[in-house]
Amino acid sequence: MPIIRIDLISAVPDLFSSALETSILKRAQEKSLVEIFTHNLHDYAKGKYKHIDDTPFGGGAGMILQCEPIFACIEKLQNERSYDEVIYTSPDGPVFNQEMANELSLKQNIIILAGHYKGIDQRVRDTLITREVSIGDVVLSGGELPALVMTDAIARLIPGVLGDAESALTDAFMNDGLLDCPHYTKPALFRDMEVPEVLRSGNHAHINEWRMNASKDKTKKLRPDLYQQYREQQ
Repeated sequence: MPIIRIDLISAVPDLFSSALETSILKRAQEKSLVEIFTHNLHDYAKGKYKHIDDTPFGGGAGMILQCEPIFACIEKLQNERSYDEVIYTSPDGPVFNQEMANELSLKQNIIILAGHYKGIDQRVRDTLITREVSIGDVVLSGGELPALVMTDAIARLIPGVLGDAESALTDAFMNDGLLDCPHYTKPALFRDMEVPEVLRSGNHAHINEWRMNASKDKTKKLRPDLYQQYREQQ
């Protein structure tokens, strides 16, 4: 039985196809560790033309996703199983980070609703959504890319998804919120640029110390905000 199920709801679900059918997300599904289903809002719309959007009350530019097809889709899923979270990808929400990915990876069933056009009817947000999540202060054409970002970040944390059992635990932000340290591979010398000697020493205590210090230096230089948080936590 899969460890986690993620249902992605979208006005344009074809945008999910490539990412879900390659690399880690594909292997996660093939191993039956993660189930990922996509749902087309047009399938839940009424009328001959299956419209899912309309102009906003009060006027203004843009189109709004209607509440009827969203309610129909989510309530159908909720009648089939219990969901831990119904997430709406929105620039209004808190920014998605590793801590949130860690938390969500412990859930069993998650719905992610990808926003589109100008947004969705507020009644959906007031009634069905358990949390709103952003991937940053930027406006995108739709919430499909943020939904994929979240799905990838969550799935790779599921035990057995990655080939190296320790790989996810040593990624950026997993070490007290610090950025990952620099990494090197063969050849040891390339165009007069040499791999640090400590990494070739075989002394794992010294290597771990170097990596920790390198992570601190890198975070302090590139993300002083994260470094300050690290200092405060320490």
